[in-house]
Amino acid sequence: MLSEPRSGRLAAWGNALLAGLVSPDDAALTITGGDAVHRVAQVPGEPGPVGLTLALGRLRALGVRGWRVALPAPGHPLGLSGPPEFNARALDAGEAVVGYGAPYGLVPEVSEAGAGPGAEDVHVEVVWHCLPVREAPPADVPSLGEAERELAEGLREATEALTRLDVAASGPVAEAAVDAYRARAERGRQALAPGYPPRAVRVLELAQRVGLLISVAHGSGHGGAVSAAEMAARAQALRPVERVARRAQVAAYNAWVEERERGA
Repeated sequence: MLSEPRSGRLAAWGNALLAGLVSPDDAALTITGGDAVHRVAQVPGEPGPVGLTLALGRLRALGVRGWRVALPAPGHPLGLSGPPEFNARALDAGEAVVGYGAPYGLVPEVSEAGAGPGAEDVHVEVVWHCLPVREAPPADVPSLGEAERELAEGLREATEALTRLDVAASGPVAEAAVDAYRARAERGRQALAPGYPPRAVRVLELAQRVGLLISVAHGSGHGGAVSAAEMAARAQALRPVERVARRAQVAAYNAWVEERERGA
């Protein structure tokens, strides 16, 4: 949950590109992030995979006026609208982007080279598969206001549950996670692309802080939850707040499209 989903970067910066707030090259560079290369396959009219700049331009010409995010999990098709073939691919990937204004969606396929014990540099390539989607409201996406309230409630409940289970939010694992979070904030990392409402930025940052709690709790081995039964209890306590945090992430990334829908 701490890591920014690739679909989030593509949707946010793809929307900023559609709004004319960033250049095509800057959008593609930010979407690619630390990966080696991103390409898009099965773009209508293209015989093979193409670069992000060409693909986003072509999809805009085909009618895409915005991008939404989907972060599905087993039993929870969050952000999806069908058809089943697209939903299945998105569920396997754990994420997707869904076009608004034209029936196209993108699902990432990630490949790595150089990974393994002792490997310092990992070469990551991403191929986004452009597939047909159903033009319908996305599943189970809350409003920003709902997401903010759910996060506050979920954070309190998770903290209380983990305290009862004696999961301490301290020690080397927790300290490393907190240091990483602070380092990103100090670098002035932009949570969302230009053009997003301030409330969306606030909700996404709160969801990331909830994700920090989840990461620490899952990685903590120094509390009382050390047996298999206790580990299962910890996972059960975290499951509802994980779902809330995913819903909030999707609401934040989708806020750009939702604002335009309301103004249409």
